[in-house]
Amino acid sequence: MDTRHTLDRRGLLLAAGAAALTPSAGLAAGAARSPVVATTAGKVRGASAEGVHAFKGLRYGADTGGARRFMPPIRPQPWSDTKDALTYGAASMQTGKGEDGETLSEDCLFLNVWTPAKTGKKGLADGVKRPVMVYIHGGAYNGGSGGSPLYDGTGLSKRGDVVVVTVNHRLNAFGYLYLARLFNDPSVADSGNVGQLDLVLALEWVRDNIATFGGDPGNVTVFGQSGGGGKIATLMAMPAAKGLFHRAVTMSGQQVTVGGPFNATKRAQLFVDKLGISELAQLRALPADQLLNGLKAIDPVAGSGGVYMGPVLDERSLTRHPFFPDAAPQGLGVPMMVGNTHDETRGFVGYDKKMLELTWDEVIARLPGQFNARVDIDPATVAAAYRKIYPDYSPSDVFFAASTAGRSWKAAIIQAEERARAGAPAYVYQVDWRSPRDGGVWGAPHTIDIALVFGTVTAKGSLADGGADSVAMSNQMSDAFIAFARTGNPNTAAIPAWEPYTLPRRQTMVFNTPSKLADDPRGAERELFNKVPFTQFGT
Repeated sequence: MDTRHTLDRRGLLLAAGAAALTPSAGLAAGAARSPVVATTAGKVRGASAEGVHAFKGLRYGADTGGARRFMPPIRPQPWSDTKDALTYGAASMQTGKGEDGETLSEDCLFLNVWTPAKTGKKGLADGVKRPVMVYIHGGAYNGGSGGSPLYDGTGLSKRGDVVVVTVNHRLNAFGYLYLARLFNDPSVADSGNVGQLDLVLALEWVRDNIATFGGDPGNVTVFGQSGGGGKIATLMAMPAAKGLFHRAVTMSGQQVTVGGPFNATKRAQLFVDKLGISELAQLRALPADQLLNGLKAIDPVAGSGGVYMGPVLDERSLTRHPFFPDAAPQGLGVPMMVGNTHDETRGFVGYDKKMLELTWDEVIARLPGQFNARVDIDPATVAAAYRKIYPDYSPSDVFFAASTAGRSWKAAIIQAEERARAGAPAYVYQVDWRSPRDGGVWGAPHTIDIALVFGTVTAKGSLADGGADSVAMSNQMSDAFIAFARTGNPNTAAIPAWEPYTLPRRQTMVFNTPSKLADDPRGAERELFNKVPFTQFGT
């Protein structure tokens, strides 16, 4: 059965069951062939440009389609020839077209490496132990890939003399459909977390191979934005991931609690009911693009939207929540950064300028939909409190501030506070730097920090630009992340002294031009939402 969804305008063609990378492909303009690097599965050759060697579409796992659907990943079959690594591998099956129409396939366990290493006696193993920065993409647990132009590792690798890795893994039902309580079959016992187990396998690949690319397997930082941050918080509680990374950064993406087995089973039941399927064999035989139709089922917990897929407390690969009832002890020895942006939800409205003209009645009517049971609090009370805290705010300002605080910022605070209580405080940041888009009216929305960290300020999807202020802000954030990857401490000469987050001070680096360290920024908002408990979406 061919499960591939061929949407790739670049002509990437992956044969069913292929053992490894894309076959020969053309080099990008101005690029040259890189040295050959030997991995544990076989030899690969990428492209070199701007002093950086890029290897794209490196296979770290075998095809997950067919009989292996819903099963933990396995390592790929070795190959004997030298494979070209010039084109991004396929992304996980997902609704929509992926990044720039890339190929979507169940055969999606690929990663990409950028390294500034010099040619040595053994490929790029030049004797320098560089920090390794592994980026895990966002898109909730439903979409995205490591092939976005925003995640191009060339600039970050060159600026920091670091090795950058981006990863694809199984998403949505392919990675998180919990079937263990629906089918008495050991092959699906881990199905609720196989997307996470893909990431574990990718990190094992890094451990076993990154030295040959000039990286230090003993100094690996995982960083990720939005859903990527949630995946990282979850990895910090997974025994299988212990020791595979040594620093962690969650960027506008937190995971306090994961889905429980009963709610995950409800979701799985509605998913298979939507497909009209009752047998596991039928579910495995369904073409991959048709399987996606099950995601259209209405989520039984939220009561609206498509059925949620995400990590599950399955008592196998995941036996506790990441940050409930406290920070997972396993992760406390891992230095951590926790970040958010000041105006997260301004990035969720499609930059529709009508949202800048809300009335007070509209604010009160719209807030419950944004809170979506994460916080169950009277919206009129919230609006009145914000009008008192910020008397100069417009109705739209209040809407975005309150929805940001109740929707996502609260989870970041929980992570930071639990680390502080455990005596392993994180470095916490908040991006206040305003995007130049539309003259700055969108403030610092969700995703703004991606391009600033990678230095991809002019790439497609960036909320920054090539102006001097964007570049200055990017340099600050890039250097702080690089410093953290190198030492576990993000302090640099370009920013004020950054102290870890402790209680009751709640020290937070406010990134701007210039940046500043602030104690408990938005403290009045934090106290307002402390009136009610926070429920992680999907729990």
